[in-house]
Amino acid sequence: MSALRNKINNNPGLKQFLHRLLVPKDDYRPRWWVRNLFNPLFSIKKGKRASIRRSARMDILPKHSFYMGDYAIIEDYAVVNNILGDVILGNNALIGLRCTVIGPVEIGNDVLLAQNIVLSGQNHGYEDINTSIREQKSITKKITIKDRAWIGANAVVVAGVTIGTHSIVAAGSVVTKDVPDFCIVGGNPAKIIRQYSHDSKEWERAKKQIIEGAAKVS
Repeated sequence: MSALRNKINNNPGLKQFLHRLLVPKDDYRPRWWVRNLFNPLFSIKKGKRASIRRSARMDILPKHSFYMGDYAIIEDYAVVNNILGDVILGNNALIGLRCTVIGPVEIGNDVLLAQNIVLSGQNHGYEDINTSIREQKSITKKITIKDRAWIGANAVVVAGVTIGTHSIVAAGSVVTKDVPDFCIVGGNPAKIIRQYSHDSKEWERAKKQIIEGAAKVS
């Protein structure tokens, strides 16, 4: 399958022709037959007892991978899009009500996404002022959410960001830089608020040098 995808991606004419078969011109949602006939059989791969709620919008195409691990759930009114990159959900991952997930995104095991969260691995090009942003090439950078992370309601995670293991993003935050493991971040742009100490076994208030160091690493 990967060899076939590479062959298609290396042939612009064939790529555009196949895209039009799958998605109407000047539209973003796959055709009815793709959503209701092709995807359930071939494109949407699910582990044991994984569940997609009836009202979720699944903009899935075979050009990239989509997989849900065991017991993963995509809640009602969520939007999941793999048109520009793979979307992978680990075991027991929860995509909450009205979340938007645009690939490339990889979500680990036991990850919790609350409501109205946006994870977008896509950015629009804007550099050419003589061409509308809508017509410029999209740029993708993978978002990675590691195991046991929790993202609060209305948060935004931008392209290219990694959220560390067992880290927490406070509600309403905009995450523009990588978050280390075992940290709590909040704000716009999000900064480290607390970090777990394996010595004291407690979540301690982040020191100034930790916040500045994380910003430099990111």
